[in-house]
Amino acid sequence: MELIIDTAKLEEIEEAVKYLPIAGVTSNPSIVKAASPKDFFRHMRQVRRIIGDKRSLHIQVIALDAEGMVEEAHRILQEVDEKVYIKVPTTYEGVAAMKMLKREGIHVTATAVYDLMQAYMALAAKADYIAPYVNRIGNLGSDPNELIFQLRKMIDQDGYSTKILAASFKGVQQMRDALNEGAHALTAPVALYQQIFANPSIDKAVTDFNQDWYALYGQDKGICDL
Repeated sequence: MELIIDTAKLEEIEEAVKYLPIAGVTSNPSIVKAASPKDFFRHMRQVRRIIGDKRSLHIQVIALDAEGMVEEAHRILQEVDEKVYIKVPTTYEGVAAMKMLKREGIHVTATAVYDLMQAYMALAAKADYIAPYVNRIGNLGSDPNELIFQLRKMIDQDGYSTKILAASFKGVQQMRDALNEGAHALTAPVALYQQIFANPSIDKAVTDFNQDWYALYGQDKGICDL
């Protein structure tokens, strides 16, 4: 299981690295716009510096044709580093770009996945990650969990090394369901990960424990004060 954050904001990334067991960072043009970096490549190098070499960094191309996507991928790898996962939209042109990039040994994340056959195309193109858009698929009246289940079944059946990177969430339950259906990884905003702990029952349990301790040893007297 990999927990990845979907942001390009340096402060959020620094906090997430400190507090959460995150495995990487994903971004897309809309995410970059929210961070508004003046120098895109310098900003992404800063992201890499924060997360280190052991975590994955996913950066998306914006060209619409395969050759343009490959050219942009080369520029990203040149300006940031060769470990970057190039996010490629799973379009007709995008699948062609995936094939070209994989022939060069470049890491690929297939994104903007809404349909199972679309996912299968990315799988056959040997994408390293495939990112189904969970909430958006549901909004269109389809079942994202069934897509994840069937895709995971195909991956396991045929022995692919591809991982399912579930994306586009509006709530913690969607994240939990995606993992339960077989997603290898999640990418979500930092705020959604924080929401996992926003549970009054958790707060009450901790408060009750502390009150019992203080009743025994004195108010505000911690373990290190003994």
